Amino acid sequence: QVHLVESGGGLVQAGGSLRLSCAAFGDVLNIDSMNWYRQAPGKQRELVAEITSFGRTNYAEFVKGRFTISRDDAKKTVYLQMHSLKPEDTAVYYCNLDVVTLAPMTRGKHWGQGTQVTVSS
Repeated sequence: QVHLVESGGGLVQAGGSLRLSCAAFGDVLNIDSMNWYRQAPGKQRELVAEITSFGRTNYAEFVKGRFTISRDDAKKTVYLQMHSLKPEDTAVYYCNLDVVTLAPMTRGKHWGQGTQVTVSS
């Protein structure tokens, strides 16, 4: 089984910074893509950033230049560094990892439990 643990959310003033982490535990052989999504109240979940196993990154337009996604494969962890936060960034942030497990040999996408980010104006 695979279990993801997120941390780093909280309350911050506009213009501030936060760093989110998402670590994978369990029978993890390797992790392909790592992604961050967010969901604001009354809105659909949307992709924020993604990073491939080769380190290639992609960002939603609304976070370009402010957020940075990175990964540490040795720690099986993905990070989201967020700067210049805006009130409209307020949402629950979820990590989504494409995980290959060893026994049995399977591949599947797993979600974190979500972490609340609240940006006050």
